[in-house]
Amino acid sequence: MASAVSRASNHFLRFAVRSQQGSTSLCCRPQSTQAATYQQTLVNVPETKVTKLNNGFRVASEDSGIPTCTVGLWIDAGSRYENAKNNGTAHFLEHMAFKGTKKRSQMDLELEIENMGSHLNAYTSREQTVYYAKSFSSDLERAVEILSDIVQNSTLGEAEIERERGVILREMQEVETNLQEVIFDHLHATAYQGTPLGRTILGPTENIKSISRGDLVDYISLHYKGPRIVLAGAGGVDHDKLVGLAEKYFGQLGTEYEGEVPTLSPCRFTGSEIRIRDDNMPLAHIAMAVESVGWAHPDNLPLMVANTFIGSWDRSFGGGGNVASRLGQAAFQGNLCHSYQSFNTCYTDTGLWGIYMVCDPLTIEDMMFHIQSEWMYLCTTVTDSEVDRAKNLLKTNMLLQLDGSTPICEDVGRQMLCYGRRIPLPELDARIDAISAQTIRDVCSKYIYDKCPAVAGIGPVEQLPDYNRIRGGMYWMRL
Repeated sequence: MASAVSRASNHFLRFAVRSQQGSTSLCCRPQSTQAATYQQTLVNVPETKVTKLNNGFRVASEDSGIPTCTVGLWIDAGSRYENAKNNGTAHFLEHMAFKGTKKRSQMDLELEIENMGSHLNAYTSREQTVYYAKSFSSDLERAVEILSDIVQNSTLGEAEIERERGVILREMQEVETNLQEVIFDHLHATAYQGTPLGRTILGPTENIKSISRGDLVDYISLHYKGPRIVLAGAGGVDHDKLVGLAEKYFGQLGTEYEGEVPTLSPCRFTGSEIRIRDDNMPLAHIAMAVESVGWAHPDNLPLMVANTFIGSWDRSFGGGGNVASRLGQAAFQGNLCHSYQSFNTCYTDTGLWGIYMVCDPLTIEDMMFHIQSEWMYLCTTVTDSEVDRAKNLLKTNMLLQLDGSTPICEDVGRQMLCYGRRIPLPELDARIDAISAQTIRDVCSKYIYDKCPAVAGIGPVEQLPDYNRIRGGMYWMRL
């Protein structure tokens, strides 16, 4: 049950099997019909159907007709809606969801899921909480009913709360060993300092030790409202049936707030740094980012293309110095790092666009120089052919991430919360195609050029340049 962090459709190529004299031989090799073109594939994606119930609860699904399905609840509530006192409640509540309801004990719930051959899971992010189930399409109603039960009728027993308190504290210790998770928490802490996005999803230790049943009940009653929940389905899911199940099991969800309606307060970005020097660590872990935009902002797609242009690289990559990424070639030829990956993390109204790298202590300065040179290249010199390559790679990555009912279901639920609709693939493809090198230069100049970055470093970071030097590398004296 990890955070997640961020992920249109599964296409099957149909093969015609020619039979001899009306019979089909098992040893006969299937011969493929003419493969569908990319454009044909886009328009043949099943329609995403959306229905809103009277209480504002939304149902969205894509029916691909396969015998299995994924169905889940995407809830517009995460750690960003918490304050300093109750930070960690959303994640704590996720843990409590499977610990028994008024109808089912924890053992009953686990046995029922196992006997169905199903899978039940959940995760919490900074802006969303998700509960989902994977099952046979014939068990769709049972899956929806179980999701309804755990969200609306969890007992939240005191004994279970105490047990999960220990589990979460151990999970926090395990997360501390995952330096990539740690560095991104520190990056958020410095970039969004003093705001809800600067807090961790798991919350501080003192909060985990003090969160009570009342805190969990209050969080549910405040945030689990009809208009803030999407029931998403993918795979073998009949939309009309799913709407009927939503009416049956979620039609009574409330819409009214007893007090003030919870809203997202703006989270200001602060160009700043945090360094945790530990020379006993073998490698330095460093992340650097500028403020980008929210999900629905028109500049988000150009920033995604720019992110794809920078790409990622690892010493284990077979391509070596022949990778397409200019930064990857420099990293290989100069032995500058063990790995790096560019990222574009989006929220409702803001985001972080940057890079995460793992370096030997003596190559940090050279790697930082090459990174900032690439960023300036994006702002000033990137060519149409390079942008076309990045656009094609972005399209490929988007389609590859949507292979199977679970990632499709996640895409449906997330887009419904982020955009209020699911963007059709032909529209997304056209919007990416419309991006030119000039668009990339303009957008990158707007968000990267001469901007104050946020920097986080852990390990032997003595050679990480002073923040003022890093800031000076965010522009060129002569364009």
